[in-house]
Amino acid sequence: MAVISPITSMKGAFDVSGYNVVVTGGNRGIGFGIATAFAQSGANVAILCRDQAKGQKAINELMTYGGKHYCFNCDVTDLESVKKAAEQVYGVFDRLHVLVNNAGIARVTTMLEDKDLKGWHDTINTNLHGPANMVYAFVPNMIKAGGGSVINISSVSGQAVNDAVSHHKPGYHASKAALDTFTRYMAVELGGTGMRFNNIAPGLTHSELDSSLPPEIFELVDNLLPGRRFAEPIEVGAYAVYLASPAGSNVNGSICMHDGGKLQVK
Repeated sequence: MAVISPITSMKGAFDVSGYNVVVTGGNRGIGFGIATAFAQSGANVAILCRDQAKGQKAINELMTYGGKHYCFNCDVTDLESVKKAAEQVYGVFDRLHVLVNNAGIARVTTMLEDKDLKGWHDTINTNLHGPANMVYAFVPNMIKAGGGSVINISSVSGQAVNDAVSHHKPGYHASKAALDTFTRYMAVELGGTGMRFNNIAPGLTHSELDSSLPPEIFELVDNLLPGRRFAEPIEVGAYAVYLASPAGSNVNGSICMHDGGKLQVK
């Protein structure tokens, strides 16, 4: 049985330099913020994404911080694609310390207007089955190497459905709530292997999804949100670095809110 060692001092408590990290959907938005935070902290990063051109552009920026960074094509909804990506990652990294399941989508439609439930299935396949595929393909080798950290990117939407009347995303809410439970479950199932599983649940964070938000969201930020601002992707990245670091070694099975207090006001 593997026991995750506690820190004994603050020296190096937040140090992830030399870690090897995989970030799905790391070519843009929150994913790129996470990849950047790890790269700036001295880690090596492999981005998995479907848009190779954007992925390479992201890698070029990460290279300015030093380290070894790679981009591999991967569709997280396709287990065979994920297995191939795992082979490529383990071809350049001798071991993997951190797996960040960030890739996700949102389809804005009411449940009954979603033709043939395509939006529902696309969302569940990406946001829930995607992380499951990644865990299945990557974690066995992480366990063999002594363990590591899996960080799933959930959402405040997994905790509340307050905007269900004005901003219809049934598949998104359901998938994120399920991802929270999946994370807790895996933390228990793989306890004693050296693995840790946690979720970061962002609230309003600047990304490509900003344009799909209804006006009342911006009014909420301006008038009610305690900090009166959106979060930035790299702030979510900073949280991920903490969870992956020795300082976060006893955080396991947790849903870590990063919502600026949104759950408290609406």
